[in-house]
Amino acid sequence: MLALSHFGFVCLGLVLILLGANQSDLARELGLDLAQTGMLAAAFAAGMFVGMGGAGPLYDRLPRRPLFVASTLLTGLALFLFGPGNDFRESLLLFAAIGLGSGAYDTLFNTFVAERFGARSARPMALLHTGTAAGAILGPPLVAALASRWHWALSFHAVGAAHCALALAAACAPWPQATRVRVDESEPASAILCSAIVPFVVVIFAYLGLEAAMAAFAVPFATEGLALDVVHGQAAISGMWCGLLAGRIGTLAVRGNLDARVLIGSGILCAAAIAIGASLGASRVSIFYLYLCIGFALGPVFPVALALAGQRFPHALGSVIGLAAGAGSLGCFAVPWLTGALGDAYGIAFAVKWLGVWALAIAVGGAIILRGRARARELGGLSG
Repeated sequence: MLALSHFGFVCLGLVLILLGANQSDLARELGLDLAQTGMLAAAFAAGMFVGMGGAGPLYDRLPRRPLFVASTLLTGLALFLFGPGNDFRESLLLFAAIGLGSGAYDTLFNTFVAERFGARSARPMALLHTGTAAGAILGPPLVAALASRWHWALSFHAVGAAHCALALAAACAPWPQATRVRVDESEPASAILCSAIVPFVVVIFAYLGLEAAMAAFAVPFATEGLALDVVHGQAAISGMWCGLLAGRIGTLAVRGNLDARVLIGSGILCAAAIAIGASLGASRVSIFYLYLCIGFALGPVFPVALALAGQRFPHALGSVIGLAAGAGSLGCFAVPWLTGALGDAYGIAFAVKWLGVWALAIAVGGAIILRGRARARELGGLSG
């Protein structure tokens, strides 16, 4: 199952870059303008929001194997159906279905890892999430090769075939017994979902929003903010994913248990990198290395936050991880939109510098999580 989970995260990384890597071909052949391209991205994000948030509670209540098979098969079929023959409305529906399926299996794999490793899940979670970064790094050159030799639609179909293979493997793989542990029977689920989960949502909201905004505005930041050319902006996106991969691998080398101090350090380092990079001119900074540093700082955030959420609420793993990831995915809508509005009003360099506020939100959320865990240990010692 661990190998299957890693392959699933690689498939997710490939899905995440398909729209951006094929944007010029889609615009030319389907007649899409920038607003319509943005609507496709929004449909995908909306599908992910529903899939992430809905899959968690289902994981806690239904047999797991059918959920894995259905979510990966839905993604694969939607990818297979997308092509030059689709009109815009059909494209919106298919992108929403792709987001729904991939968001669901993302939550399912995350919950499986949290359940399998319990209090030791942060490192396995970080290791498996290297698959997402690897897929996103390898995806663009693969898409370009397929488009140059055959047709852009083949990249969607190839990733669809990978998801169908993932569904087949999930159907045949041996499935571990579910282990559900009740730690505190006195704590109602409503209290968990309405209060204690908030700092985890804040961290994931800020992380996903930062990741989306840094990628969306890399080219205008390079051309307008740093007086570089378009190629530098495109390379910066690859630099960020390389940094994310390195950051997640680097997490494995940290000694001792991984706790919320990782989130605090990541947020502070990311805020510092953004502030320094956005303040320097093109002659003083390479945008590729800036994005590499930002990606490295952010690398541990998502897997460690999900692992800590699962450790905090082991009696409702699926519901908590699904809620945290699903609600946090709204950052993909809000943060880029706010960044664009600030860029129009005050310039892209100011807007990118403002993103450091979200990096600091990661650090603040991590501090609240750390304080809550210390408080829980203190109460446990007093009761003992």
